[in-house]
Amino acid sequence: MNLHRAAMVAALAALLTPAPSTAQITYDRILDASSDPGNWLTYNGTYSSQRHSGLAQITPDNVDDLELKWMLPNQVFGAWQTNPIVDDGIMYITQRPNDVMAVDAATGRVFWLYRHTPADGARICCGANNRGVAVLDERVFMGTLDARLIALDAVNGQELWNIEVADVSLAYSITMAPLVVKDKVLVGVGGGEFGIRGFVAAYDVETGEEAWRFYTIPGPGEPGHETWEGDDWEHGGAPVWITGSFDPDLNLVYWGVGNPGPDWNPGQRPGDNLYSDAVVALDADSGELVWHFQFTPNDGYDYDAVQVPVLVDMDWEGEPRELMLWANRNGFFYVLDRATGEYLSGTPFVKVNWASGLDENGRPIQTPQPQGEPTWPGNQGGTNWYPPSYSPRTGLFYFAAWEDYATIYEPEESTYIPGRYFLGGGFSVLAPVEGAPTIGIGRTSMINNWTDVVGYGSVKALDPATGDEVWSFEQFDVTDSGMLTTGSDLLFTGGREGYFQALDARTGDLLWKASLGGQIVMAPVTYIVNGQQFVTVVSGNSMVTFGLRD
Repeated sequence: MNLHRAAMVAALAALLTPAPSTAQITYDRILDASSDPGNWLTYNGTYSSQRHSGLAQITPDNVDDLELKWMLPNQVFGAWQTNPIVDDGIMYITQRPNDVMAVDAATGRVFWLYRHTPADGARICCGANNRGVAVLDERVFMGTLDARLIALDAVNGQELWNIEVADVSLAYSITMAPLVVKDKVLVGVGGGEFGIRGFVAAYDVETGEEAWRFYTIPGPGEPGHETWEGDDWEHGGAPVWITGSFDPDLNLVYWGVGNPGPDWNPGQRPGDNLYSDAVVALDADSGELVWHFQFTPNDGYDYDAVQVPVLVDMDWEGEPRELMLWANRNGFFYVLDRATGEYLSGTPFVKVNWASGLDENGRPIQTPQPQGEPTWPGNQGGTNWYPPSYSPRTGLFYFAAWEDYATIYEPEESTYIPGRYFLGGGFSVLAPVEGAPTIGIGRTSMINNWTDVVGYGSVKALDPATGDEVWSFEQFDVTDSGMLTTGSDLLFTGGREGYFQALDARTGDLLWKASLGGQIVMAPVTYIVNGQQFVTVVSGNSMVTFGLRD
């Protein structure tokens, strides 16, 4: 840290004060979070990850009365992806690259700031992103871009412990918000584009001592190792960079796993490449694999399965069932039995041509496109990591989709070099008109004579029982925004064009919108302070909070 920056940090610290002592976020409170909608206690609100709040103070009738209450800018430029944790009027958030702040959730006043500077050798594929913290008792937990896990005192922000999760020199990183379960804090690692071997690990909340580790690529002698050839498993990717879900009755934690490496050359790594592009169900106490389901075997399209597993109890074909709902990057919407991993249904929600359908076990019937021909959905997928929502009031599943979007893939042989990109070629996103430039990674080219294939964004509402689309709200640009539904049947979401919107969750009708000017790359959250409901969203590099007009 240079002297000028040190002086600025010292001056800022002098202005900050410890956060007021509040009721602790205990494990029992997180278990019962759905009964405490005035707070937002986990990354996705509850362990089931439904991102649904029972709050109903803001309604379709008064949503037009929303007004800006406060804004907080990120001190580092770039699309901010933090997800707040809110308890009793205190908000805990991260800002790029690895700062943690405790903030007054009613005014935006900063109580304390902790700053971690990642190691100079840290390498991250897709931006210096950090998606938030986890809180348990009086500890706040953050993963870092240099693959560390840090515990802080929730009252004053002082560091309690700081441990290495993985070797930063091999391009491991942590961008996800941790998940606390019982007396452990769980994290997964990023870095799949650099040829890491992915894993999820659990650490003692008091000491930081590792309790268990599950590798998402099985080693010799482990079930699934036969789906890799030779030493491909040693640098096969399969990262875990989005927060999972937890079923306390089954004692299972669920994690979506990323794509295999190298990304775009499946012929270089023959086999299904387990457990890439899969959901894994792990015993929360031991980390042992209980079941898995792979969405895209031997993926050559970057269709990683780091979407949020949404847990729902509902009738299925006339019988009560414990379900998992999953809108996958590969363009199919899946329903699984979350106790056993049994495949129940799968339906496409966008144009798909990489597979002609799914067999009776949910395995895709792949139809690879000829070299130089477009593949739907494109490299970003039919959807991606942005959190969806499920409303128990409407019975509908809501998520952001990329419509009419395709990619031309250009595979090539890659050599693994520790800490460097390991991509297996590149891709081109099709141009909207002849002669327009395309966008690619690894190589860039000009694709002509294709029209109307770059795509647009939409918010989709699906009936999980049938996979049918109930309504779709079309957006001008493709969208990276997540969803929030409420007890008054509102759906809050955003988009790349900078609009923050409230839709009728039953019909998809637009009820209210505000132009915030910056790309929205995270889902909103809602909470209550002093009897007033607030809705917070991040737009560009600013956090923006709305409440009803006084």
